[in-house]
Amino acid sequence: MTALAWLSVAVFLGAYALIATERVHRVAAALGGAGIMLLIHATDAGSAFFSERTGIDWNVIFLLLGMMIIVGVLKQTGVFEYLAIWAAKRAGGRPYRLMVLLVVITASASALLDNVTTVLLVAPVTFLVCERLALPVAPFLIAEAMASNIGGTATLIGDPPNIIIASRGGLSFNDFLVHLAPLVVVLMVAFVGLCRILFRKSFRYDEDRAAEIMQLDEREAIADRRLLWQSLAVLVLVMAAFVLHPILHYEPSVVAILGAGVLVAATKVTTEEAIREVEWPTLVFFAGLFVMVGALVETGVIEQISRAAVSVTEGRLGLATLGLLWMSAGISAIVDNIPYVATMSPIVAELVQANGGNDHAQVLWWALALGADLGGNATAVGAAANVVVIGIAARNRTPIGFWEFTKYGLVVTFVTVAIATPYLWLRYLL
Repeated sequence: MTALAWLSVAVFLGAYALIATERVHRVAAALGGAGIMLLIHATDAGSAFFSERTGIDWNVIFLLLGMMIIVGVLKQTGVFEYLAIWAAKRAGGRPYRLMVLLVVITASASALLDNVTTVLLVAPVTFLVCERLALPVAPFLIAEAMASNIGGTATLIGDPPNIIIASRGGLSFNDFLVHLAPLVVVLMVAFVGLCRILFRKSFRYDEDRAAEIMQLDEREAIADRRLLWQSLAVLVLVMAAFVLHPILHYEPSVVAILGAGVLVAATKVTTEEAIREVEWPTLVFFAGLFVMVGALVETGVIEQISRAAVSVTEGRLGLATLGLLWMSAGISAIVDNIPYVATMSPIVAELVQANGGNDHAQVLWWALALGADLGGNATAVGAAANVVVIGIAARNRTPIGFWEFTKYGLVVTFVTVAIATPYLWLRYLL
């Protein structure tokens, strides 16, 4: 690698160390790292702000912004209090049952929406129900973020890297359902079992609070029924547009911003009220992270690492598949999986062709998708959903530390990728 490439690696590792140790605020670390990358010419304004491959992913930023506004308006209707009471009553006030219910809902919704939108909708419910039952909210939020990443793996639209893979590999929505959805069901069963072990100290059952919850009428929580129906109508249209993306060809970011604009324009909610719930620090953190990772792509660091890792497997499909799966999980744990997949896709396309270009060789695409999506669970910054959940927790004065998330994430990632390994081997390689 060139001297500039090594310098960019040093800057990234320095910023990542500050984020991991929490010596400085994560936004300051990300912006500082991005600024230094621009200062040393590892990237430039054109690449950082306008390049689809190495710049800030404005689709992600505006998707988050639009959905945060919609969620902020929904919050005023009392619907989250309604859902919190309903979920607690369905679980009988039992903490573990409640977590299972929330993570299954999160994973299922993430398969139809994107995982970031899902956690934005589920997090407010989680805060309210945990407050009602006097439960620590952090384990529930961490579990939901991980469930969203696992559930999003099942479909083409569930996780942004899947869209990139589908475009480069010529794969359809049904291809993802047939090849990945069965495995995701198994992974969710395993994850529910892991939750029982990992978060067992948080499952404190308070019989009195549970009894109080069972006496509540969730319908009384609705504060503004007209605004609720208006908000739900817009949300349903937005979700439908997400699902129909292959037909409508509107980017999710465009749909979210249009939905937010229509909701604010058509209701009595003021602009100030609409943007009150926007997680501005989270959006800025993403921007800085995109610039830093883009600089690693720009200087060729990620491509060189990827090529070196896969070059030893050429001609050996089994080794290439399993190597790609675990390498993708490892790299996606520390860098955003969107630019990683964008960089790896041409390399995987070459490997597919080198192995015959037939349906048998398509297993390499599934290895890339599984590694990138499941690897995002490993650390607090490995996936967009993780960052959003941590931002929401900080805003609500219940901060989740980098290592508090990561100590659970590493276990979940190892177990889920370990389960994916025999699945790929037995179904495609044996």
